[in-house]
Amino acid sequence: MEKEFFIKNLGECKFDNPRRKHGSVTDDYVPIYVSEEFVKACGNASESDASTLYFQEAGPREKIFFDPQKTKVAIVTCGGLCPGLNDVIRSIVMELWHGYGVRDIVGIPYGLEGFVPEKYGHELLQLTPDFVSTIYMLGGTILGSSRGAQNFDDIANFLYERGINLLFILGGDGTMKAAKAISAAVKEHNLTLSVIGVPKTIDNDINFVEQSFGFATAVDEATKAIAAAHTEAVGMNNGIGIVKLMGRESGFIAAHATVSLSLVNFVLVPEVEFSLYGEGGLLPALEERLIQRHHAVIVVAEGAGQYLMQETGQKDSSGNIILQDIGQYLQKVIKAYFKDRNFPAVIKYIDPSYMVRAVPANADDRVYCGFLGRLAVDAGMCGKTEMVVSKLMGRYVHLPFDIVTRQRRKLDIKSHYWHSVLAATGQGNLKGML
Repeated sequence: MEKEFFIKNLGECKFDNPRRKHGSVTDDYVPIYVSEEFVKACGNASESDASTLYFQEAGPREKIFFDPQKTKVAIVTCGGLCPGLNDVIRSIVMELWHGYGVRDIVGIPYGLEGFVPEKYGHELLQLTPDFVSTIYMLGGTILGSSRGAQNFDDIANFLYERGINLLFILGGDGTMKAAKAISAAVKEHNLTLSVIGVPKTIDNDINFVEQSFGFATAVDEATKAIAAAHTEAVGMNNGIGIVKLMGRESGFIAAHATVSLSLVNFVLVPEVEFSLYGEGGLLPALEERLIQRHHAVIVVAEGAGQYLMQETGQKDSSGNIILQDIGQYLQKVIKAYFKDRNFPAVIKYIDPSYMVRAVPANADDRVYCGFLGRLAVDAGMCGKTEMVVSKLMGRYVHLPFDIVTRQRRKLDIKSHYWHSVLAATGQGNLKGML
């Protein structure tokens, strides 16, 4: 076992798993329990190959750490909205209640702000199966969310005073770092607390997470915007449709939506620097496209081309650099380029970002969120902590916070996947694409 993949545990598991009692349909029902052995989830087939990696498998254990009748649970959602948040909340509550018999479950309102009621005045939500049964039909999160850090000692005091044993925290890279800090802070208060993360980012850029929940839904919604941009473009002589999609540092949504439709002629992502002018530049290639076909569609991730614009140096409440609007910038330079050449062109700009992230999850994401929520409960009830549940090579596994927050996951522009994107768009002749 690699030391860096070690999963922390609060102590010895002494209680029988009540899953059979609470989750049985018939007296003959026997749950399938998972051992603590590490499983191969990445690497080559050879057992001796140095690239083979082993991870702790996710799933229910025969023995658990917490006594369900005495366990107090809190759930919090942080950061930007993402399809599937309500589905994960619902899955966690249902599994705690029906699978383990836990009855004390609270929702923390509006992200980390909810841990500081003296300052913000947010009231806790009591979560039950009846309360969450239909929330999968809603976008966003019933708990609300917020960005930015809070005082970790205040959070630790809140958890200590209310006797919380198990905290589920749904969020991205920054949230997982905050979760680790919360875990460290509560140790000083002598509170036995398990902190389990469910990694969330619409950008699909979490390290060692093959696909984050909400990504499939985001791609579905993005394709609708692309189809609309294509319709607008072909409806005009020399029509240009520009669609800006989410993706601060990784262009997975833009690339995936592009391949799914094959209506896009140019896709621009943060991983690839491109030029506007000269040989291999976007603008001459766009001009050539219009001369040949009289319409074009451009998809751009929000983090692409930031080096072309003047950075403000300002940061948002989460500490992220505030990005310039690459979509509006492209619209401006394209308009100027064709005006200088007396070349008639019509530009339509679509930014569906907030619509993409605010919709309810699709069927695929709902299934995925259900697995993530249930497996997160299994891990937490066993006293595992400072970890997330992830899917790797077809297996659900446990990953420590340190691994998932180490770096951002990015598109590999040397991969077959990126070459498929280039094949779908025909933009391989642009500078920097290969």
